[in-house]
Amino acid sequence: MSIERINFFDIFQQNPDGSLSPKVQMNVNGIQFGPGVSFSPGVSFGGVDFYKYKNLPVAVEKLNGIFFIKGFYQS
Repeated sequence: MSIERINFFDIFQQNPDGSLSPKVQMNVNGIQFGPGVSFSPGVSFGGVDFYKYKNLPVAVEKLNGIFFIKGFYQS
């Protein structure tokens, strides 16, 4: 697997209530989740509060249709 740089909003959507939801199946620190899950600011999935990284590019590895989140680029 190789790490790809992906736009945050290519794999997440911001819902009308302001929460975020994944557009794809993903894995963060061993926790797998996907579409249908939503989280608000301050809520962590796999130890990550995605609101802190909203709008930053995401480092991912893809395997069998699952996006493994490896980190976030600061610029």
